[in-house]
Amino acid sequence: MGESLVIDVWSDVVCPFCYLGTRQLDEALADFEHRDAVVLRRRAFELDPSAKLAYDRPLAELVAAKYAMPVSSVHTMHERLEGQARSLGMSWSLERAQPTNTLDAHRVIALASTQGRGDEASERLFRAYFCDGELVSDHQRLSELAGEVGVSDVDTLWESDAFTDVVRGDEAEAQELGITGVPCFLMDSKFMVNGAQGGAQILDVLRRAWERRAA
Repeated sequence: MGESLVIDVWSDVVCPFCYLGTRQLDEALADFEHRDAVVLRRRAFELDPSAKLAYDRPLAELVAAKYAMPVSSVHTMHERLEGQARSLGMSWSLERAQPTNTLDAHRVIALASTQGRGDEASERLFRAYFCDGELVSDHQRLSELAGEVGVSDVDTLWESDAFTDVVRGDEAEAQELGITGVPCFLMDSKFMVNGAQGGAQILDVLRRAWERRAA
């Protein structure tokens, strides 16, 4: 089997379960016997396409208002998420996170993917949001963050709507597949893992996808 096994990864850079799930996928791939045959495709999914570029309230208050729950409960949930992140080698600060619109972040990842830097750009933007408290819609900062991982020509994005069609295409395909939440990992166009299920679960599905190809 000379062909690659493609994993389509739908996620959003402000989605905590997406960052956790991406790290779990990394763990699964590290233990996968055919890692060299795997190709990842980063696909865009906006949790809230109508999100504003900036908010004057912290993330916890916005989440509490959205789900009609006490802010204290949101803080407890965030502490639990930060603990899960630590178990995967990450140090999050959800108190510093700046909620924002992610369309332009997805455009950057789409551009980066054409340069073979999609994985690096996705990871850098995740880290910028969850660890560094960066505003991942700020054009200047997006250009700088992308440049850190070797992505070029990012400033050209701000002069047009380039790659917006790619983002919308990814989202349309997700809708056609019935994907309503992320992360979502589609393996070999046949096997799907929804949510941050854990590295062991992802590895199990990955191996089944490979075995199906060999059958």
